[in-house]
Amino acid sequence: MAESVDYAVKLNVFEGPLDLLLFLIKKNEIDIYDIPIALITEQYMAYVEAMKSLNLDMAGEYLVLASTLVHIKSKMLLPPAEEGEEQEEDPRDELVRQLLEYKAYKEAALNLGMLHLLGRDVFGRDVPHGEITDGGETEFREIGIFELVEVFRKLIVDRGHDELMEIDVEKMSLADRISEIMDELNEKKFLTFEDLMGEAGGRTRVIYTFLAVLELMKLRLVRVYQSVPYGTIRLFAAAGE
Repeated sequence: MAESVDYAVKLNVFEGPLDLLLFLIKKNEIDIYDIPIALITEQYMAYVEAMKSLNLDMAGEYLVLASTLVHIKSKMLLPPAEEGEEQEEDPRDELVRQLLEYKAYKEAALNLGMLHLLGRDVFGRDVPHGEITDGGETEFREIGIFELVEVFRKLIVDRGHDELMEIDVEKMSLADRISEIMDELNEKKFLTFEDLMGEAGGRTRVIYTFLAVLELMKLRLVRVYQSVPYGTIRLFAAAGE
């Protein structure tokens, strides 16, 4: 019997479609006022497909924005107005306005959220830099869902379609995978995604590991950090920081 996963995490609990666009703009070091729409549309659709494959129940707004990007891309392909004709507005302008407005509100909310109001979100200490010595990495930043999607998307590609679609007779539940991860974190200072996946794992294990990490992040039981872009991702128990 083929593998199946009947659990889905609602992605809008964590991020939104404009967050994904801002993530891609930052990742590609793009000028927000001059977005290469063909490139961004291609990458956005790739992330949407990856999130679908990871059993994420995406809000409809992700698909609405996908349609908007495709529409803008099609308008960008039209020949420019000839001399003497009225110049049309750049089809990207409205999207840029939305992104700038959203970015401003998000940064303001982030600044407010960093204030230690009534002890909210206060942790005992920062990431234990001195306790991580492999590779000499010392600077860490907390990451979000889209970096995780990228990691798992690459994992699926690296492991190959055939291996990830293999039959898996072992029954697994999301609760079981969450318990396994927390048990491992209780024994170790941190876990890398290589630790989480082990030497082998079918598609069910990959998906449940991803969903378990998202649930643990939502519950504030773990925090996820990366030293440099595309570097090793480490998972810490929040209570142990």
